[in-house]
Amino acid sequence: MKTQITFASLMLLLATQVEAQKKWSETPKGSFNRIENTGGQTLGYSPKSGVKIMTVDGLAFKDLNKNGKLDRYEDWRLPVAERAKDLASQMTVEQIAGLMLYSRHQSVPAQAGGYFGGTYNGKSFPESGAKAHDLSDQQKNFLTTDNLRHVLMTSVENPTVSALWNNNVQELVESIGMGIPANNSSDPRHGANKDSEYNAGSGGAISQWPEELGLAATFDPAITEQFGTIAAREYRALGIATALSPQIDLATEPRWNRFVGTFGEDPKLATDMSRAYVDGFQSSPKTIAAYEGWGNQSVNAMIKHWPSGGPEEGGRDGHFAYGKFAVYPGNNFEMHLQPFLDGAFKLNGGTKKASAVMPYYTISYNQDKKYGENVGNGFSKYIITDLLRDKYGYDGVVCTDWLITGDEGKTPDVFAGKSWGTEKMTIAERHYKVMMAGVDQFGGNNDIKPVLEAYQMGVKEHGEAFMRNRFEKSAVRLLLNIFRVGLFENAYLDPEETKAIVGKPEFMKAGYDAQLKSIVLIKNQNKTLPIANGKTVYVPKRTTPPGVNFFGMPTPEKTEYPVNLDLIKKYYNVTDDPTKADFAIVFIKSPVSNGYSRSDREAGGNGYVPISLQLKDYTATEARAQSIAAGDPVIDPTITNRSYLNKTSKSNSYPDLNTILDTKKAMNGKPVVVAITVSNPMVFGEFEKEVDAIVGEFGVQMEALLDIVSGKTEPSGLLPLQMPMDMTTVEKQLEDVPHDMIPYRDSNGNVYDFGFGLNWKGVIKDARTEKYSLKK
Repeated sequence: MKTQITFASLMLLLATQVEAQKKWSETPKGSFNRIENTGGQTLGYSPKSGVKIMTVDGLAFKDLNKNGKLDRYEDWRLPVAERAKDLASQMTVEQIAGLMLYSRHQSVPAQAGGYFGGTYNGKSFPESGAKAHDLSDQQKNFLTTDNLRHVLMTSVENPTVSALWNNNVQELVESIGMGIPANNSSDPRHGANKDSEYNAGSGGAISQWPEELGLAATFDPAITEQFGTIAAREYRALGIATALSPQIDLATEPRWNRFVGTFGEDPKLATDMSRAYVDGFQSSPKTIAAYEGWGNQSVNAMIKHWPSGGPEEGGRDGHFAYGKFAVYPGNNFEMHLQPFLDGAFKLNGGTKKASAVMPYYTISYNQDKKYGENVGNGFSKYIITDLLRDKYGYDGVVCTDWLITGDEGKTPDVFAGKSWGTEKMTIAERHYKVMMAGVDQFGGNNDIKPVLEAYQMGVKEHGEAFMRNRFEKSAVRLLLNIFRVGLFENAYLDPEETKAIVGKPEFMKAGYDAQLKSIVLIKNQNKTLPIANGKTVYVPKRTTPPGVNFFGMPTPEKTEYPVNLDLIKKYYNVTDDPTKADFAIVFIKSPVSNGYSRSDREAGGNGYVPISLQLKDYTATEARAQSIAAGDPVIDPTITNRSYLNKTSKSNSYPDLNTILDTKKAMNGKPVVVAITVSNPMVFGEFEKEVDAIVGEFGVQMEALLDIVSGKTEPSGLLPLQMPMDMTTVEKQLEDVPHDMIPYRDSNGNVYDFGFGLNWKGVIKDARTEKYSLKK
C-alpha cells in the first residue's frame, strides 16, 4: 500500500526538522524579548521595532537593517573589528555624521526649563501627563532626524525609570536605519553628596563612594579598581555603557577648581589609580572571544582630559574664557602625559587601553612644536594627530569636551561655547577643524547640520573619496565601542534585575568602607580624638556668602546648619549652647574663588583677580607682574596681560574663620574639632593653633566621618596633595610642577605634605607611604 504525502504534511515535517535544528529559545520580558542561543550569545529585541529573528546554523540573529539576510555586522560570531568595518561601509554620510554627535545633558524626565529643559508633546513634563520614562520631544528628534546615538544621561528619577527609559530609546533606534543601538553615558554619579546632580539622579539607590580625590587618599589602587568593577555593574543595570571618566589630569595647580575630581598631583599615584579605575570599568566578569577582551558587562571609559587640564594659569578653569590657557613654566609637559601613557593606556586587563579620550578645553600654550598653533586641544592637529595618534599610537575614540564648537559668551565669565583659539571661525568651520585635527566626536552637540557642512568643506578641499574615508575611520572607532560592550546583541534591561543590582547591600558596604579609608586625620592635639558616643556636641551654623554657581548664576547668602543634625544625634547629644557641650565640631569647606571679577573690568581693570586658598581676604603682592598667556580676539583683544598683582579677593569660605574663632572662645578651653570638606589645597596657618583636632574628607557620608570621630573606625587616609604654608608659596609654585610648594608645619611639628596622615598612634608610616614616598 502506497503512503500518500500531502503538501501540508511535508511542510509540517520540514518545520519539525528546522525546529529540531534550532539552538535557541525566546522569552518575553515585558517590552522586549530575550533570546538564549545555546553555546552562543544572548539577544534582546523589541517586537515593536520591526526587527525579525533569523535562524542560521540553528542560531538566532537579529536582522537589524531588515534586508532579509545575515550581514556581517549582524553576525555575533565574528570579531567586532570586522563587524564595525562592515557596518561603517554600509552607512550613509548622514548616518555617520549622527554617530559623531554626543548629546547635551539629558535628565530623565526632562526638566521644565533651563539648560537641561525639554518638552513632551510641546508641554513641560508636569503639564504633559507623560510618564517619567517617556522620551522627550527633543530626544525623539535628535535620535531620528539627527541620527544621534550617544546620549549623556544626568538625573533619573530612580533605577526603574532609567531601565524603562533606556528600553524606549533602544526600541526607537532599533526600528530605524541600520538598527544601531544607543550608547548611553554618564559623568561620575557615585558621590556620597546627595545634593550633587548625578548622584541625586539615581534616586539615592546607587552605592556611594568618596570623590576621585578621596579614592586617591586611600593610596590603594585596589580600592579604586573595586570601585570601577562595582560602578560598572550599576552603570550597565541603569543602561549606561560609557563612563565619561576618570579625570586623570595631574592636579599640579592647587587653585584649579576641578582639583577634587582628579587623583591629585603625584604622577606615580595618579598613574596607578588611573590604570586601576579603567581596568575596573572595562573588564567584564566574563569576556567574550569575539569582543576581543571585552564583555557584555564592560563599560567604556572615556579618560579626560588629554594632554592634561591641570596646569591652568593662575588656577582659572578652562570652562570659561578667563581660563582658556594651560601653561608650562616648568617645561613639564611630558610629565602630565604619564597617567595616560603609563596608566590608562597600559592596562592589566584584557581591554588593554581606555576606549576613549577627551581633550580639555584649554590651549596648551606654546606646546605645538610643529604647526605653531595656540588653539584649544580639541582643535589641535599637533595635540591629537601628531602626539596622541601618531607618536603614542592611540587609535580609540577621541571626543571633544562639551560645547567647544559653540560661540563664547559676551564676557569671559559667561558659561557658553568654548571655542578657544578659533573664536572668529563659524560653527561649521570649527567642526571641520576638529575633524581635521583627528577627533571623532563632538561633545554637547545634538545637531547634525554643522557636521554635514564640515563634510562638504572637506569634499571641496580634498575630494569625496578622501572625506568618505575620513568619516568611515571615525565610524569604525565609534562603532567598536558599541559592539564590544554587547549592545548590538542586547541593549535592553529587565527593570526587576536593575532594581536588584543597583545599590546591592554588598556594593553599598564596599562604597562606605572606601569612604572610611579616604578620611584623613590631619591634627589630633593631646589625642583629642576619638570622642566616645554619648557625649554632647555643639555644631555652629555655617554662613555661605553670596556668590555665583558653576554656571555663572548668582547665589544668595545663607546661614544654616552645615549638616543634618539628626545624623549627628545617632552618635552624640546635640546642643545649641556651647556652655553645655563637651566638645564642638565646626564644619567648613576648603576655600576657593573664581579668578575673574566683572566689576574690576567695568572699573577699568583687566578683570583678573587672585584665586584665594585662605579663609581671610588675600592680596596678591607676590603674583606675576606679567601673565604667561593672554589674548582673546573677541572679548578682550586689548588685554595682553592677565596679571592680578596687588589685587585682593575673598574666598567663598571667608566667614568660616570667624566661626572657628568664635567657637574656640565660646567653648572656653573645651575641645574644638574642625571637619573640612577638602576640594583643594588650603592654608591652615590662620586657625590650626586655635583648634584641637582637624579631620579632612573628600565627599563622604556624615556617618563615615562620625565613625572616625567617635573611634568606631581608626583613620587611615593620607593627604593626596600638599597643604601650603601660605599664599606666597602658592604664588611661587609653577602650574605644571607637582610638589613644589612649601607645606605647612603645624604646632605639633607635623608637616602637611603629600602622603601625610595620622592614626591613633601618630604619623602613619606603612607600605603605602613607602611606595609613594617623595624621597625616592
